[in-house]
Amino acid sequence: MAVADLRDSFGRPLRDLRISVTDRCNFRCTYCMPKEIFGKDFPFMPKDNIMTFEEIDRLAGIFISLGVKKIRLTGGEPLLRKNIHQLISMLSLRDVEVAMTTNGVLLPRYAPSLSAAGLDRITVSLDALDESTFATITDSGHTVAAVLAGIEAAESVGLGPIKINTVVKRDANEHEILQLVERFSDRDIAVRFIEYMDVGNTNGWSMDDVVSADEIRDVIGELSAIPANNPSDVSKNYRLPNGGEIGIISSVTEPFCGECTRARISSDGKLFTCLFSNRGLDILSLMRDGKDDTEISNLIKQIWKSREDRYSEIRSQKSSIANRVEMSYIGG
Repeated sequence: MAVADLRDSFGRPLRDLRISVTDRCNFRCTYCMPKEIFGKDFPFMPKDNIMTFEEIDRLAGIFISLGVKKIRLTGGEPLLRKNIHQLISMLSLRDVEVAMTTNGVLLPRYAPSLSAAGLDRITVSLDALDESTFATITDSGHTVAAVLAGIEAAESVGLGPIKINTVVKRDANEHEILQLVERFSDRDIAVRFIEYMDVGNTNGWSMDDVVSADEIRDVIGELSAIPANNPSDVSKNYRLPNGGEIGIISSVTEPFCGECTRARISSDGKLFTCLFSNRGLDILSLMRDGKDDTEISNLIKQIWKSREDRYSEIRSQKSSIANRVEMSYIGG
């Protein structure tokens, strides 16, 4: 099947698809799923509303025909989805790179099956090495030691090179930047520092809480820019004096909307064309109503061709957008 050269209204192709497989998580990070909102009575999605593996695989095939080259499985926490390795096995048969982002605490149990199923790459979220700081941010009862054990487990079964995502928030964990660099810079692991973003409506975001890319670079010190492999890469990567690598994802102060090639599917099968969207196309209902692949593909083409998203470039003008989807719903 010929791959479509699908472009949005700014000429951006569709190349990356992020699929949330669950809206549940075993962490309650303050910047994503604060416990006062996502408490024990929070109404998570019923099982019947969530895409089956067969539905996800079918959607993957449609998006691959439209130009997608990489699929990233997200959540919530994707390893909470029962038998997730079965989905990876299905996706690995397609002509696409399959990656996953996880908080890592379940990797000691599941890393071998993920690797055997054909997972290509894994990214682990880790916002601090200090146990007290980590506990304050994640508010979950889990430990840094558990995440580090997960990273070791992933490395041991060949899921490297591993990337680590660290969301940096002022007065929360910016003091951890150097410790994280020092911990991983002599290994085949790249820490990527992410500016704190205003995803969703529940994390109390303020620009005052953003530690900028410039500040992060100043803290780390001597860095040499590494040319991007792909213009759509969200991380600006740098070489350290010891040969290690770090990355910075600067959606707030150095936005990269102009090169964004990502679409997102929520776990209940809604298509979003921006991380900061407040509405999505309900593809799952179309599938369950009997629409064929061609009909669904044509709808996706219409949505992408009319895409005008560039929220981070016009953030100050769009700060009043209501009901943006939560990161735990759409994936990071």
